[in-house]
Amino acid sequence: MSLPFNLPAPSNLVYFQSDNHNRNLLGCYGHSIVQTPHLDRIAARGARFSNAYAASALCCPARASIATGQYPHQSHLWDNAIVYDGSLPSWMHRLADRGWDVVSIGKLHYRAAEDNNGFTDEIIPMHILNQKGGVAMLLRGAGEEQVHIGQWELYLDRSGTGTSYYQDFDRKVTQQAIRWLTENGKRQGKPWVLHVSYPSSHPPFSVPERLFDLYPVEEMPLPPAFAPGDRPEHPAIQYLRKLMDTKELTPDDLQRIAAGYYGLITHLDEQVGEVMTTLDTLELTEDTRVLYTTDHGEMHGSHGLLGKCNLYEGAIAVPLLMAGPGIPEGMVVDGITSHVDLFPTLVESSGVAMDAVDASLPGQSLWPALEGETEHRVGFAEYHAAMSLNGSFMLREGDLKLIYHVDMPCQLFDLAHDPDEVDDLAGHVEMAGTVARLETQLRAICNPEVVDRQAKADQFAKMEYWGGKEAVLAEGQLVITPPPGIEAEITGR
Repeated sequence: MSLPFNLPAPSNLVYFQSDNHNRNLLGCYGHSIVQTPHLDRIAARGARFSNAYAASALCCPARASIATGQYPHQSHLWDNAIVYDGSLPSWMHRLADRGWDVVSIGKLHYRAAEDNNGFTDEIIPMHILNQKGGVAMLLRGAGEEQVHIGQWELYLDRSGTGTSYYQDFDRKVTQQAIRWLTENGKRQGKPWVLHVSYPSSHPPFSVPERLFDLYPVEEMPLPPAFAPGDRPEHPAIQYLRKLMDTKELTPDDLQRIAAGYYGLITHLDEQVGEVMTTLDTLELTEDTRVLYTTDHGEMHGSHGLLGKCNLYEGAIAVPLLMAGPGIPEGMVVDGITSHVDLFPTLVESSGVAMDAVDASLPGQSLWPALEGETEHRVGFAEYHAAMSLNGSFMLREGDLKLIYHVDMPCQLFDLAHDPDEVDDLAGHVEMAGTVARLETQLRAICNPEVVDRQAKADQFAKMEYWGGKEAVLAEGQLVITPPPGIEAEITGR
């Protein structure tokens, strides 16, 4: 297959994956408070993508899209109960088929390690609970009221000094990554990808005192549009806020949450730094590519929301950094990019073009952008999971962003003049043509109503598979996925 750009020379890769990292909260993305020197170093040594998006604002569907290069409406992997099980080809399968070692350490959030997920080895893998995951969200497929998730205790009562089993697991992931690199990093003859995946910066935002004290609570900035009078209200967001059960967040609440969250991001950065130092020590840095991204963002109080589960920028925008051979230093790519672009990008990092069988995937290789080429494209994401009544879809063209809600009013924002998404333009008469034009582009990608029905049908079928409504209700609401060996936290039983 001939390509209009030059394929990179093959190079080993360390792929850092985190969880729940708001794109704005890194030094290299312009934040003046959060300390992320090691991630900033990756950006300085390589490229920063300023407009990257997850495919969905929840862990499992977002991670499935990274693996498969398909959006949820294509893969039918909608939520944290209908998840990736290795049956669809992944970029990991493709590189393994080409003779690469593709090794994972840490959180994957797929169905099970027993599945052929494409990795040649999974070290301390973290997958969904009991191969079932968060089955309570399947209730949306039957039109049932979903179980309250109890985010108040998770975010507020556990933000502060302390520790959590997620941070303990982060340290285990780092130790295993250092061990693997020390034992295998310099071997010759077989290229490798090391996928190093942390559960941080997912809540709880409880961190050691030395990290919490880096961010004096009383000095923490307040998130935009957190107060009722300062934010647009929408029925989808009101429903989300109701099921989160977070009440109204006070400035004191939000400053304490911010101090814990910032401290957790710095903890995550330190873990990345330890692995990067190992590359330096082993003299592997110059010959090894490094990639960093997260699965989705975190609202941390913006719009009165905690967590994700919506298509505002705080939840769906993601950091994306790449450095190493073939990647220009200090480059900023401003074009719209997506997590589905990682499939072709990673496959072509082997120095060989994508197979023809993958030509229909929606993602675009990032290698042309890294050569300085620019291409106009729209951004797309979708959501069909926890704490939502109906499907929602994002279409971004330039600075204009449409959020289309099935059977609810749509929203329209101009991100150039309104990056915090507080001025909804959809109801302005003069914007009717713009809304119609963006909706037409959205419908060229998928039919929202058809996709919404399909998602709910699949969720209803999975609910019946697990014994029906009463059985799912008896399971309760899984608060967060536990690492291996840790008892699950369940509410709503």
